Amino acid sequence: MEQRVHFITVATRDLDRARDFYVDGLGWTPTLDVPDEILFFQVAPGVVLGLFEAEAFAADLGAGTPLLPAPTGFTLSHNVESPAEVDRVLAQAAAAGATVVKSGQHAAFGGYHGHFADPNDLLWEVAHNPGWQVAEDGRVTLGPVEE
Repeated sequence: MEQRVHFITVATRDLDRARDFYVDGLGWTPTLDVPDEILFFQVAPGVVLGLFEAEAFAADLGAGTPLLPAPTGFTLSHNVESPAEVDRVLAQAAAAGATVVKSGQHAAFGGYHGHFADPNDLLWEVAHNPGWQVAEDGRVTLGPVEE
């Protein structure tokens, strides 16, 4: 198996609230929107985020598979150009219906970040990480952050 991910699919309790949040609140454009089932957004070259209505998600897994609680122990991260942009994105998410879990602040890694939960409790980190670099070929390097 190659070391890559094409889809990140998350079960969501309320697909309509997710659509309202991401499309109307954040201004994202769906790649595919199947009402009452799934909503796809292209989030990077060759990478799609799918928000799958929880009941349909369970049905897709097969009979007898219990619905799982909201995912925990991970975040989706969005890197931006400055600490001020972190604060702006957190404010935009809050205005769209997110709960700010951690306001923008200096991070242990030397950058600046904050976290929000979308209306279905999917956690996002918004970060300014000057050590984050993406080469022309798409390869990511994480270097030290000098303060």
